[in-house]
Amino acid sequence: MKDYYQILGVAKNASEEEIKKAFRKLAHQYHPDKQGGDEAKFKEASEAYAVLSDKKKRAEYDAYGRTFSGSGSAGANPFGAGFDFSGFEGFQQGFEGMDFGDIFSDLFGGGRGQRQKRGRDISIDIELPFRDAIFGTERRVLITKQAVCSTCKGSGAAPGSETVTCSLCTGSGTIKETRQSILGSFTSVRECPECYGRGTVPEVKCRDCGGVGVRREEQEIRVQIPAGIQNGEMIRQPQQGEAVPGGASGDLYIKIHVQPDRTFTREGNNLAMTLSVKLTDALLGATYAVETLDGTEQVKIPAGVSHGDVLRIKGKGVPAATGRGDLMLRIAVPLPKKLSRKAKQAIEELREQGL
Repeated sequence: MKDYYQILGVAKNASEEEIKKAFRKLAHQYHPDKQGGDEAKFKEASEAYAVLSDKKKRAEYDAYGRTFSGSGSAGANPFGAGFDFSGFEGFQQGFEGMDFGDIFSDLFGGGRGQRQKRGRDISIDIELPFRDAIFGTERRVLITKQAVCSTCKGSGAAPGSETVTCSLCTGSGTIKETRQSILGSFTSVRECPECYGRGTVPEVKCRDCGGVGVRREEQEIRVQIPAGIQNGEMIRQPQQGEAVPGGASGDLYIKIHVQPDRTFTREGNNLAMTLSVKLTDALLGATYAVETLDGTEQVKIPAGVSHGDVLRIKGKGVPAATGRGDLMLRIAVPLPKKLSRKAKQAIEELREQGL
């Protein structure tokens, strides 16, 4: 008696998904239409799957070592001679409700419809001055890429001419190919090479793209840089990547590199800078003119401020959805390296006062 569990390489308590996954792997490995395939092993794996994927047959097999439902019994061809798998719909629905469609569509590319073609994504880098990253800006970049032909707008037809139904695929955009195998006839579906999946062809081909609808061009692309963007962030421009005939364009990804600023550093939505304050102003207080990204601000330095203290100017930081951040002023009080005699005397008097 054949051990179907051993053939598929699964345990006796394997789930339906595990059995299906195991058969998918063996089907890819042994199918006779594939290079290096093994017809006998493929047939054996198919027989095992036909039984173990059916609840009734699996229960019979587990209890008696065989099934009593005809097709799928031990040693029999589970599919029947001459079974037609055309398009896989018959295969999928005809074998007592079993789901082989997705497995064989993986092998041959047919069955459940074609994925829409999509062009390649591309990426570029943009370097931004610090101020532009804070407030946002617009950049224009030139990119050489495979683009929709600007002459025919992607139709492939010369200006003034029409498109007609493709005679090769009769307007379906796909070509069906049927191959014979031990299990019957398999039908695969591929893109029509004449119309590139569009279903129509130009009466007169565009001379710039040769009727393809895409060509290599240099294009200017406008990039909106949002306010508050950070170093290393990516901006996605949908359908601004490489184009393909009969399909959608890929996307363009822009990586932002923010140049450092001599005065300001960014801390989340806040900006920070160092404000140097004279010792006497730190002791007695003063008013300083501070250059922010928005212009000059008059800032009052309170008497007795210490080195390392932080003063805050509200609303002069980074714009954000929740409101604009603040500008943080880190106070630096440099000490004089040389003192005049008069200055020394004044300090001595302060020392005597316990200050």
